[in-house]
Amino acid sequence: MAHIIDGKARAARLRAHIGATVAELKESRDLEPGLAVVLVGEDPASQVYVRNKARQAREVGMRSFEHRHPTGIGQAELLALVASLNRDPAVHGILVQLPLPAHIASHEVITAIDPAKDVDGFHPINVGRLSIGLDALVPCTPLGCLILLREQLGTLAGREAVVVGRSNIVGKPMAALLLRESCTVTVAHSRTRDLGAVCRRAEILITAVGHPGLVGRNEIRPGATVIDVGMNRLPRPDGGYRLVGDVDLAAASQVAAAITPVPGGVGPMTIACLLANTLTAACRQRGLTPPELAGAA
Repeated sequence: MAHIIDGKARAARLRAHIGATVAELKESRDLEPGLAVVLVGEDPASQVYVRNKARQAREVGMRSFEHRHPTGIGQAELLALVASLNRDPAVHGILVQLPLPAHIASHEVITAIDPAKDVDGFHPINVGRLSIGLDALVPCTPLGCLILLREQLGTLAGREAVVVGRSNIVGKPMAALLLRESCTVTVAHSRTRDLGAVCRRAEILITAVGHPGLVGRNEIRPGATVIDVGMNRLPRPDGGYRLVGDVDLAAASQVAAAITPVPGGVGPMTIACLLANTLTAACRQRGLTPPELAGAA
């Protein structure tokens, strides 16, 4: 049976390391990293995410700034808020919670964020820097996946990796990070022919498509490490829902060497990596060398 990778425990260790580093920066440099989160509308999932981000930021000693606005906020007003946060020296990281209402052009809001404060890693400058191998603020979920892979496998160089999904949020940056680690990378997607055969080549298989049960035991190479980024809500008879990934955990565990569960795998790492990005951004804005957090114990 596969080893179940405990993302919750790994995220807790990363947050502890961040908290200790923040405390040291406050003492030695009078630097208190600040994270601003902007939420538009009343989406229940977004409300939960924002609340968790703010709470965890405070728990590691960071300043948390929450900006909540009704769905009807105009694009000009939202862009003015971003501009004011760009100018605020107490704010080192800015995150605009997606999705935004349909009347707001998300790409314009993202590109308005100062790239040095873009802790989501979505700004075109950060995307470009990552793609050519320069230091960049990296999207949080792929960064969390990379930390889990490094801890599980050590060096990743030379391994064959398959990323299922080509989104700008997970698939594409994940592929770029794996290339930076000297993996041989294939990006698969909905138009891929014989997806199962492609997946079976992978020593490292990462799924991020939002399709429950897409990957079972027949799609996994024996001994592979599987990182399941999928987050799917399936209805229960009582009217609630249960969370499942893209991978059939029970079936895949019979073949894989290691696998992340849903929930409790990649999800907890995402917010921890947001805090890591905020700390990195704060250090760089002060002209300090950021701590190495991706390999933190």
